[in-house]
Amino acid sequence: MQETKQSGLDFSRALPIFVLVFVDVLGLTVILPLLHLYAAAYGATPIQIGLVAAAFPLAQLIGVPMMSALSDRFGRKPLLLISQITTCASFIMLGLANSLTMIILSRVIDGLFGANIATAQAALSDITDDNTRTQGLGLTGAAFGLGFIFGPVISLLALEIGDSLALPALSAAGYSFISILLTLFIFKETLPPEKRGAATGRRLINPFVAVRYLLHPMVGILLILMFAQQFIFFGFETLLGLFTLSRLGLTGGANAYIFIVIGLTLVMVQVRFIGKWSRKYGEYRLVQGALGLLAIGLILMAFTPKQPHIFYVKEIVEFDLREQVVTSTEAILGNLNIALPENENRGIFGVLWVFVMVVPLSIGAGLIRPSLNSLMTKHVGKGEYGSILGVSSSFVSAANATAPILGGWMFQQYGSTLPFLIGGVLMGILALSSLILVKPIRT
Repeated sequence: MQETKQSGLDFSRALPIFVLVFVDVLGLTVILPLLHLYAAAYGATPIQIGLVAAAFPLAQLIGVPMMSALSDRFGRKPLLLISQITTCASFIMLGLANSLTMIILSRVIDGLFGANIATAQAALSDITDDNTRTQGLGLTGAAFGLGFIFGPVISLLALEIGDSLALPALSAAGYSFISILLTLFIFKETLPPEKRGAATGRRLINPFVAVRYLLHPMVGILLILMFAQQFIFFGFETLLGLFTLSRLGLTGGANAYIFIVIGLTLVMVQVRFIGKWSRKYGEYRLVQGALGLLAIGLILMAFTPKQPHIFYVKEIVEFDLREQVVTSTEAILGNLNIALPENENRGIFGVLWVFVMVVPLSIGAGLIRPSLNSLMTKHVGKGEYGSILGVSSSFVSAANATAPILGGWMFQQYGSTLPFLIGGVLMGILALSSLILVKPIRT
């Protein structure tokens, strides 16, 4: 019997990629919480605010698979540089924008050419083997977790210091410029010329590459699972603030602590545990377990008791809400008419319930995408890592663009419980389906 190599991840090669992804994500997360403000500053209508939020993920549907396939043909470093330079330019354009059209154009340009994360994932796939790839891909998730902790804080500080929407955008451009320097001087090419698939690249560099992968018997299933779980989970993420507001009376500042718990759990799972678990149980088991945890967490979250926190005063929250700008979900659907809890029955049980329930959700979220992406790379040739990870990333973007619309509509029509409950049931169906459909690779 052939002995399986159990070597760990080479952090000396993976760490520079982690750092540049973190800096990239930091620039992105400085901007994301403020996009609706950029649009509103130019008198945008609600539907135009929604368009600003959707422009980036929709553009990524076209751009990321193409850019990632090009990295299989020409190497990771040149495509990373093109992506990062484009991202930096789009942030500068956003900071200097003098019209709504310029704002939307900046997001479209970044979406079409900004394949930074997918290309970095392909680079991590190049330097890992079957035993360490899930752990390596998990580093990008850890970078996202850290970015979503620090990015919004930096954007709020930038607003406080400069009192101008130009400053957060230009600070994001600064972080993007740092990532360009990191790629130029620290990042070492992971795909040497002799390993690049020129013939494969010619075949895959086309707008319909996703169709080819969907027709693959196993990769197609994994891509559908990637889209479906991201659609459900991103719907949860975008509605969590509205949910906790209607159940617990929590506003933006308090919700930030929930997202910090989510971010820290993601980082812990993806840095500390995912490598051990993937080598011990295999990615297919991690996929099944992650979907199960997400299902349990969403269902239990749906039953959060309607109990406002101990410092809640309904009249103060109502006043604060009147001062806030509409969110991107509300922009598309209109006023969501949130029913705030009354001042009676205040306590800490509801808040504690939410903080406990986000733990299994965060663990599942930390496991699912690296495990699915690792499985996909094992079903394609080495010359297609960039291409398949680009298609996977575009499916995530498609889910991110559409989930808030359906989730917000359900919230509007049927209240706060149903979106999470149905999401949990659907995630449970995905978990049961994965037991049948996702099988270990036989060598």
